[in-house]
Amino acid sequence: MSPFEYYRGLYMTQEIRKYLTNAVLDRPDLELAFVWNRTSSLIEEVIESRYICHDLEECGQFNPDLIVEVAHPAISEKYGQHFLQVADYLVGSPTALASQHVEDALRKAATSHGLYIPAGAFWGGEDISKMADRGTLKALKVTMKKHPSCFKLEGTLKAKNENIQGSEAVVLYDGPVRDLCPLAPNNVNTMAAAAMAAHNLGFNGVKGCLISDPKLTDWHVVEVDVTGPEVAGKDFNVKTVRNNPAAPGAVTGTATYASFLSSMVRAGGKGPGVHLC
Repeated sequence: MSPFEYYRGLYMTQEIRKYLTNAVLDRPDLELAFVWNRTSSLIEEVIESRYICHDLEECGQFNPDLIVEVAHPAISEKYGQHFLQVADYLVGSPTALASQHVEDALRKAATSHGLYIPAGAFWGGEDISKMADRGTLKALKVTMKKHPSCFKLEGTLKAKNENIQGSEAVVLYDGPVRDLCPLAPNNVNTMAAAAMAAHNLGFNGVKGCLISDPKLTDWHVVEVDVTGPEVAGKDFNVKTVRNNPAAPGAVTGTATYASFLSSMVRAGGKGPGVHLC
């Protein structure tokens, strides 16, 4: 078996379910182990019965090398530790790790297998992780700008977004990523990945800014602002801007599917611990 011939166990829904399943089945270097969906009947017509897992507690029977979650942070909270006893685990909804309890539990469980965090729209993640390893990362801010219809929000942010009128952009949130993740669990996985990569700052130290902009009818915009060590009285700084094509109402931009597939292919086989991919 080559380094990339891993069995893939997938928890998926809607478009990304179809995309990843087809990608795995079409690639000769990948082999599908199982697929789980909360409602099995939704996948029985499109997935062969031998691939369908009806109980995630029994996923080990499929002998996966890598288990992939791409739907909801609740899965990591409920099954993450069990997954890591069975195989490497790719957390597709890293907002789950904004819970200190969940992060601590999965880090502790990643002793025989690896816990993988997909970079997604988080540009420059590996370089930022290296800075965090050296302790030279001083600050990190991730700003996400989307059309109001592209947000799936909770609580006060939901009400604030729904009350937007006119064409002016509105700042929905600007503060620690930890407090934002429970309010926007489907939208800020990029920020959660940033907090995991920037481990010397963590979810409290990494800042997130969410902007709802009615004028963004074709794009999701992600800005990453990095501050590093001071040299000759001046701070090292890098700022990137990522424009991801996306129609109004789309929670995920079109480039994200390919990005996640690339992360999935890169995941696995690196041993215990936490890995950005």
